[in-house]
Amino acid sequence: MENFTQVSEFILLGFLGGPGTQAVLFLVFLTLYVVAVLGNTGMIAIIHVDKHLHTPMYTFLQSLSVMDVCYTSTIAPRALANCLRKDHVVSFSGCAAQFFFLSLFGTAEAFLLAAMAYDRFLAICSPLLYTARMSPQVCTWLVVGSYMCGLANATTQTAMTFSLPFCDSNVINGFFCDVLPLLSLSCSDTTLNQLVLLGLCGFIIVATFLAVLVSYACILAAILRIRAESGRSAAFSTCAAHLAGVSLFFGTVFFMYAQPGALSSPEQSKVVSIFYTVVIPMLNPLIYSLRNKDVKLALGRIGRKIPQ
Repeated sequence: MENFTQVSEFILLGFLGGPGTQAVLFLVFLTLYVVAVLGNTGMIAIIHVDKHLHTPMYTFLQSLSVMDVCYTSTIAPRALANCLRKDHVVSFSGCAAQFFFLSLFGTAEAFLLAAMAYDRFLAICSPLLYTARMSPQVCTWLVVGSYMCGLANATTQTAMTFSLPFCDSNVINGFFCDVLPLLSLSCSDTTLNQLVLLGLCGFIIVATFLAVLVSYACILAAILRIRAESGRSAAFSTCAAHLAGVSLFFGTVFFMYAQPGALSSPEQSKVVSIFYTVVIPMLNPLIYSLRNKDVKLALGRIGRKIPQ
């Protein structure tokens, strides 16, 4: 074996450009991050305070907001700091920690979206059995199960990736520690890692997306049987909004992890990465909650309780 020096730190290259470009990127990242955090923490607070929202659907939405705050906070603060400084160094352990939590919350969100679709399927297609089948205990187990699946994937991916020798360049062509740029830096054969990435992440993405797709296909079939035009239009509007959010999440993640190499350049990968790490967590409160009549009513009730 050749002698090599194992790297002790990585450099996040980020986006190319001078101080002006970095200032614009900082403002864009800051705006997206602040809106994402405020929107999701606002939803968490509203659902917690208003007892009318203590239902399975809003339990899942609250859990989704918690995941989104944690998910985007894993990426955005360091990306913001790197826009303002020339030193983009991250320690080996810091990079591993960021990679671990990115995998944990990203995987957990995919499973939670599948659980949310199943919840809507039961509510619309089996309303008489909904209360029995979607009890608080079942909700809790579905949320915990999502985190356990995320933990299993994150542990596997992190252990396999950071046990590789990194002995040449330590420059990551990205704005966070992601698996594909890290694999390209290793000075050993990464075939097994790529197979595990393709197999494990591909299975997670395809399985959870199929669960969502089948659930909403059944929901749409049930909606088409609704005779009242107003009821059908309202149901279609809700389903369309949910499917838009799901498609955006799974679409970007699929191109990044289920078929490595689908994106033609590192810069293209960075742009797509922004969507599922910052943009989607910002949009989720709008897509899933703020357009919801129950949430608007809850805001009205909370507003009336505040002393003038």
